[in-house]
Amino acid sequence: MTDRLTIRRPDDWHVHLRDGAMLAAVAGWTARQFARAIVMPNLTPPVTTIAAAAAYRDRIIAALPAGTAFTPLMTCYLTDAADADEIARGHGEGVFTACKLYPAHATTNSAHGVTDIFALAPVLERMQAIGMPLLVHGEVTDREVDIFDREAVFIDRTLTPLVKAFPALKIVLEHITTAEAVAFVNDAPDTVAATITPQHMLINRNAIFDGGIRPHAYCLPVAKREVHRAAVRAAATSGSPKFFLGTDSAPHGVARKEAACGCAGIFNAPIALESYAIAFDEDGALDRLEGFASEHGPRFYGLPLNDGTVTLERATVAVPAVIGEGDTAVVPFHGGETIGWRLVD
Repeated sequence: MTDRLTIRRPDDWHVHLRDGAMLAAVAGWTARQFARAIVMPNLTPPVTTIAAAAAYRDRIIAALPAGTAFTPLMTCYLTDAADADEIARGHGEGVFTACKLYPAHATTNSAHGVTDIFALAPVLERMQAIGMPLLVHGEVTDREVDIFDREAVFIDRTLTPLVKAFPALKIVLEHITTAEAVAFVNDAPDTVAATITPQHMLINRNAIFDGGIRPHAYCLPVAKREVHRAAVRAAATSGSPKFFLGTDSAPHGVARKEAACGCAGIFNAPIALESYAIAFDEDGALDRLEGFASEHGPRFYGLPLNDGTVTLERATVAVPAVIGEGDTAVVPFHGGETIGWRLVD
């Protein structure tokens, strides 16, 4: 049995750091675990310009504890009015690492999202030409489609023709939750990859209804049936370079989660690596955690691997029921539970 595991310092290829007081409260948790992170642009207003992304990056760096070595990788929020020249210039200047596609009204702060991705063909063609990745929240938003089917329907309706129309475009299907998504990514060209969250490896949809409504287990895409959780977990632990770490850590204050219309999102940043270690350990795949966490993502993005290491050790750890206070009090993933791994400082 492995009781101590040292891996190359990992990256988070999908995180929400929010802004203002919440940014100040949560940024350090991500920076403690990861060298770099792809930062989501769904602020209010969304990050759609070079200037907005550069200013947000500055706010993130200012929010970190002194001496923290962490690089936020910024993304451009695509809208129906997206400007190909602005996006290409931002990528060339090292401000935009990727563009993010939110179908309009798919999730938190996505009201400004795209209503017809194929209407953005000039933008996608430019991204394809310069090697700029497209990060996709892969769900349809039609009310007549069951919420548990929206990822699979998106793959059929939108993603399959998108990959065919732009065969050289790098695409990351983010936070996959279904066996259909796993199969699609496995069968797709090497230009297509996927991120996987710790929650979608560890919980199925029963967690949302365990003895009552559990708002802190609710995220989008929503957790699915056990067969889908098992398929996603098998993909993550398979060693395939098409799958890599993306926490989708998404903090909301307790009052915004425990409400009549609670927000979607799971705040897993404080125990992200520990959560992944639980799943990889249970599946006898700890030797593949480094590839998933530290190697597959940088190689897909064409970035260097990180220097330095982090160490995880087997230990009994009580996860706080709540982290922070006041408006920035957040319930973390595994809040109030005991887990069996910890990140060594």
